[in-house]
Amino acid sequence: MDKQEQAEFLIEALPYIKKYYNKIIVIKYGGSAMTDGKLKSSVMNDVSVLSALGIKVVLVHGGGPEISEISQKMGVVPRFVNGLRYTDRETAEIARMALAGKVNKSLVDLLESAGCRAMGLCGEDGHMLACEQMSQSLGFVGRIVNVDSRIIKDVLSLGYVPVISPIGFDAEGNIYNINADTAAAAIAGAIGAESLILMTDIKGLLENKDDPDSLIKKVYVSDIPALVKQGIISGGMIPKIDCCKEAIRRGVNKVFITDGRVYHSILVEILSEEGSGTMFYS
Repeated sequence: MDKQEQAEFLIEALPYIKKYYNKIIVIKYGGSAMTDGKLKSSVMNDVSVLSALGIKVVLVHGGGPEISEISQKMGVVPRFVNGLRYTDRETAEIARMALAGKVNKSLVDLLESAGCRAMGLCGEDGHMLACEQMSQSLGFVGRIVNVDSRIIKDVLSLGYVPVISPIGFDAEGNIYNINADTAAAAIAGAIGAESLILMTDIKGLLENKDDPDSLIKKVYVSDIPALVKQGIISGGMIPKIDCCKEAIRRGVNKVFITDGRVYHSILVEILSEEGSGTMFYS
């Protein structure tokens, strides 16, 4: 972009900057955007820009590859049940080590390097994410039963971006690995977020899964059952769409599924009319 184009972009973005000023956006960060170094840097810069514009950002991250990598180094063979990681006590400890330790702190460091004040948290901090066991067949995979949002709001009030790893707890002292989409949806509802962005490795919801040009731009939550019946929402998209629906049920105004493989997809989604993925709303 030349200087004229940059100025025009800022003018076009101004209504959206005003709209989101002092509002909260929750971003679920995962997929290729976490494993590609250039994409990772792009996402951190996007978060820094939004924060500098007065938009309150909460970053909830995954980290499945890191859990698998550390598991293998420790001689623990990763096991999956219907595509979900089986989590015994040892794997739950590894998940805590990988997510709340390695991944979380590296993201905080990257955000700080991008000029953004950031603070790392996990769902055990402040007893933020209380869980119960989702299924005996999955071990210590957590279903969130309560979100104590006070620590998140405190960190936001100090001008920091909370970077949250999806590790939960229960009253017996057990720790749980939580799906990052699920955690992001619950957190977004609990803190009164304006919008939730789920970064994925797909363009959004496609009318024809084999045609990337068949993107559905906007979906009413009330249309979801019909889309499932038609087979447009199927397979691995079903739990992701369920998270969109749950976030809106909890009071989030808009939920976006956006392609994390595209540079600056967050800025395009938030600061333009066209957007880059699929928007869900009530």
